Amino acid sequence: MAKNLQKKDSFFIRQGTVIEGKWNKKKYIVERKIGAGMIGTVYLCRMRQRLVALKISEQSSSMTAEVNVLKSLNKVQDNRLGPFLLDVDDWESDHDQMYSFYVMEYIKGVSIEKFVKQNGYEWIGVFLIQMLEQLEKLHHAGWVFGDLKNDNILIEGTSPIVRFIDVGGTTKIGRSVKEYSEFYDRAYWHLGTREAKPSYDLFAVVMVILAIFYPAKFKRSKDSKRLLLHKLHSISELKLYNQSLQKALLGKYVSAREMKDEIMHVFVKRQLKDKKKHKNSLTYLVEAIYISMLSGIYYVVSQFIF
Repeated sequence: MAKNLQKKDSFFIRQGTVIEGKWNKKKYIVERKIGAGMIGTVYLCRMRQRLVALKISEQSSSMTAEVNVLKSLNKVQDNRLGPFLLDVDDWESDHDQMYSFYVMEYIKGVSIEKFVKQNGYEWIGVFLIQMLEQLEKLHHAGWVFGDLKNDNILIEGTSPIVRFIDVGGTTKIGRSVKEYSEFYDRAYWHLGTREAKPSYDLFAVVMVILAIFYPAKFKRSKDSKRLLLHKLHSISELKLYNQSLQKALLGKYVSAREMKDEIMHVFVKRQLKDKKKHKNSLTYLVEAIYISMLSGIYYVVSQFIF
């Protein structure tokens, strides 16, 4: 088994390798690599007839921290804040090297940029509301996502739902975000600090949307604020949400709920305005049903909480 670990990539494990937990004795057959980050590497594995995602690393303390985050998020009722945790264990390779790993549900989906390009830019409003709703729950539980980026988002199911798939950057509110990606990091653009606050995630939400239109990304300039606002204002498909996205870039929102309310207001207003035009559109029907349900739930819950 030791031969499956290459020096140039200490976490490269070949297809067919069997990872057996030292303590729980569960066996996972590696199918393929599906992701990598600062902490470890994620593999698609098969456990009996079930596909799962297995993250493995030499950094046991960092892995323990991620497991604790997943456990915390899994306790949030009716949540889709991250993958469900299935197993935690260690793997001892043939050369006596110990690796820590944990196993999550495998979320099968497509990237947000691929989905939007295939199904239309009108879905951006739906996904903005879904992301903000999930972030609202996450922030209420005392965390910020931290490393929010397109690679960590999948669109799942026939009734499309946004899923966050990597909690490696999730940080307790008030602490410093340690795991981040430059393009999505407001400190990189000199538009804020890396303190874990809701506004940090909201900035990243805007960059997720910009990355749909600028897949090659772009670098900061001497006047990054002007550059980002120019990029945002140049996208006609985002005109409806321009004001809200600009406020998020500049850190004007205190909470995800505040931003969600504004996005939802303009989205529903536009849908009602375009009702006749889209009355035979399946896309419009799906969106309208989703937003109606979301608005209804939001209204009922708000009456009890507020």
